[in-house]
Amino acid sequence: MNKTKWPARSVLPVAVPGIKFIILAILVSGMFFYFGWMVLAWVAAGLGIFVTWFFRDPDRLVPPGDENLVSPADGKVIIVDRSANSEYLDEPCQKVSIFMNVFNVHVNRMPFDGVVEKVEYTPGTFVNAAFDKASIHNERNAFVIRTADSQRFVMVQIAGLVARRIVNAATAGQRVVRGERYGMIQFGSRLDLYLPMDFQVQVKKGDKTQGGVTIIGQMPIITPEPHNP
Repeated sequence: MNKTKWPARSVLPVAVPGIKFIILAILVSGMFFYFGWMVLAWVAAGLGIFVTWFFRDPDRLVPPGDENLVSPADGKVIIVDRSANSEYLDEPCQKVSIFMNVFNVHVNRMPFDGVVEKVEYTPGTFVNAAFDKASIHNERNAFVIRTADSQRFVMVQIAGLVARRIVNAATAGQRVVRGERYGMIQFGSRLDLYLPMDFQVQVKKGDKTQGGVTIIGQMPIITPEPHNP
């Protein structure tokens, strides 16, 4: 896993972790053109274009609504489990999994306001992230987040068959804001969300999501009981 201080988009419309790959592709392509190796040069140029496109980082308009929890990633909903368990929570929860292929925007975003209670990295294997067993066997990076009214939910970055580099810029104790960038998984993979049992899931299996924009559902609003002196 790569820990980085990258919190936002660079001056270019690409994610900061991708800049070194783009520069490398440009240098390799330029070298091949310089020596007249035209086939290799055009192949390298094509790869450079793909890498630049892969690391694109568009701005997103986060929808209003304090109770709305937004998608942490672009992709496809592959699991909606209304009765799940998580190794990161002591209580039953609901699970929503989003699979990212190589054609999706790969910048991950915070789904809800809160404070990062814990960041837990777990090394593991690299099976196809579309398989459910990836949640417990693959390399992953989990965030336990506590909301302002002390509800807890978990977001897990999971590496996959091709994606083998998790990038994370969030740390324990950090206050996070819904829709802000915090990391990415390079070249594919998935995000798991573990949500409270009374969370109102709005998406279904097969739905396409857009990070920071698509509403996954509504977090229950807990109002404090009045204090009787």
